[in-house]
Amino acid sequence: MDQVKVWDDGPVRIVALNRPEKGHAITKGMAEALQAAMLEFDRSEQRAAVITATGTRAFSFGADVTEPPELWRTIPTVGFRTQKPVIAAIEGWCIGGALVLAMMCDLAVCGAGAKFYYPEAKIGLTGGMIAGLAARIPHKVAMEMLLLCRTIEAERAASVGLVNEVVPEGQALAKAIEWGGELAGFAPMVLGTLKQIVNEDILPRGPSEQMALHMQRISAVRQSEDFKEGVAAFREKRAPKFRGR
Repeated sequence: MDQVKVWDDGPVRIVALNRPEKGHAITKGMAEALQAAMLEFDRSEQRAAVITATGTRAFSFGADVTEPPELWRTIPTVGFRTQKPVIAAIEGWCIGGALVLAMMCDLAVCGAGAKFYYPEAKIGLTGGMIAGLAARIPHKVAMEMLLLCRTIEAERAASVGLVNEVVPEGQALAKAIEWGGELAGFAPMVLGTLKQIVNEDILPRGPSEQMALHMQRISAVRQSEDFKEGVAAFREKRAPKFRGR
């Protein structure tokens, strides 16, 4: 079974975590697959993307600690960058790194049974990127979630701006696709410009987010054809022929 499923609904690309037996806990392979799917979406003619999960039990339990992923790969504006709108469609539990993923999407809709929880203070480990939550919802509510590890349910999530709308359970994906279809009728350059201004000039970036962005850039170099050519040229004792890709 593919642990990340991808399909289109008209002009909308849907990317769904698909590991329901484990609450869609994100493995290394899933993180890489989601990143690849979103990078392909950015190159495609599709006009909006929805990140979701199959079923209604959970959006995701976060990182799978038995197979730790590079979770930054899944985060919008960090693991992948696109000027097209990205919508989170959330059902059930949204925990840990999955909450970071959801908060970094441009829009979010959740089912009535959704619950948002960030337990790192109970575990004793943090990547720090969740600190950006305080720039997206009221400061005291963010600190309640981060320091007291309080669970925020759907209606309160909407009231503090963590999600845009609450719909009946099981209908989050349909609503997100509806929004994506609406966005597809708008001017892409305007949407992209406004999104870029908000993400690059308005919203602050914490140290962990900056570090993840640097990791993305370094990873791109390490995976490049030029790097492979450089290694080959060194081994073959010849001048490398770099192509800038």
